[in-house]
Amino acid sequence: MSAISRRILLLSSATLAGAAYLGPAAAEDLKITIGYQTVVEPSKVPQADGAYEKATKAAIDWRKFDSGADVIAAIASGSVDIGYVGSSPLAAGASRELPIQTILVVGLIGPSEALVARDGAVIEKVADLAGKKVAVPFVSTTHYSLLAALKHEGVDPKSVEILNLRPPEIAAAFARGDIDAAYVWDPALGQVKTSGKVVLDSSQVAAWGAPTFDAWIVRTDFADKHPEAVRDFVKVTGEAYAQFLARPDAWSASSPEAGKIAKLTGAKLEEVPELLKGYVFPTLDEQASDKFLGGATVKAIAATSAFLKEQGKIDAVLPDYSKYVTTKYASEALASN
Repeated sequence: MSAISRRILLLSSATLAGAAYLGPAAAEDLKITIGYQTVVEPSKVPQADGAYEKATKAAIDWRKFDSGADVIAAIASGSVDIGYVGSSPLAAGASRELPIQTILVVGLIGPSEALVARDGAVIEKVADLAGKKVAVPFVSTTHYSLLAALKHEGVDPKSVEILNLRPPEIAAAFARGDIDAAYVWDPALGQVKTSGKVVLDSSQVAAWGAPTFDAWIVRTDFADKHPEAVRDFVKVTGEAYAQFLARPDAWSASSPEAGKIAKLTGAKLEEVPELLKGYVFPTLDEQASDKFLGGATVKAIAATSAFLKEQGKIDAVLPDYSKYVTTKYASEALASN
C-alpha cells in the first residue's frame, strides 16, 4: 500500500469513528531517536527488554555515544530527540541556549567516575598532576571534576597537560603509556584501573563543593509534539530505578539484570553490582521535588555554568536556567501510576 493510500485509509477510519480531531501521526508511526551512553545504571534493563518501545508504542533508534558533548552536538543538530548527558555538557548546552529541557536526573555521581594514575607515574595526590599528561573528555562531568579538584588543591591547570580524548581513546592511550593519568567513567574506568590506581573519585570532589550528576534531556520541539511519549519514557526509567532501589542486592553479578547491563555497557559482569553503587539514584517522587527537578537541579546547572565560565569553557552565563529543567513529565509519570 502506498503512503498516500495508507493516509487516506487512516483518515477514513477516523471519520467513520466520528473523530472530530486529527492529531499528530498515529502512535505506531512515532519514531524516537535516543542517544545513550555506556554508563552502568538501572535503565539499561528496560532498554534491553524493549520496555521503552512497548510503553511509548514507538520505533526507537538507540544510538550509542562516547560523551555528553557528542550527545549535545547531536541534539543541537536535530538528529537526536532524547539524550543522556552529564551536568557539565548540560550546563554548556543550556548556556548556549539550545532548545532542551532536563526531564530526569539519572543519579548523583560518586565512585563511578574517578581520577586514575598509571602505575609508575608517581602520582599520589592531585598536586602531583603538575607537569603530567592527564586525559579527559572535554566539557564532560569528569572534565568539570578534574578542574574543580585542581582548583581546590591550588594547582594551576596550565601546569598540567590536559588532553581531550574520548573514553575508548583514553583506555588505549593509558595502556600504551602515552598518558600519566585519566579522569573517566566505565567501561574505560575499569580498563585503566587494571594498570593504575585511583587517586580520587567524584564523591570526594562533591564533598569539596563541586557535585556532578547525569541526566536525560529532550529537545523541546519533540516534547511539545509528543508529550505522552516523553512522559512514558520518564515513567519506564523511574520504574527501573524503583526496582533497583527496592532490592539492590538482588542485582548481583549472576542476576539477569546485571547480564543485560553488562551487554549494553561493555562493563565486566562481576563489576556491575559495585558500579551501580557508584550513583545515588533518585525516585520519581524525589525527581519532582525541590531536591531535584523542582529546584536544586536548576541551581546546580547555574553553579556549573558559572564554574565553566570562570575556566573559560563557555562564553557567558545566563541569568536564569529554570526553563531548561521541568518537573512536568516526572509529575505526570507519577500521576499515571
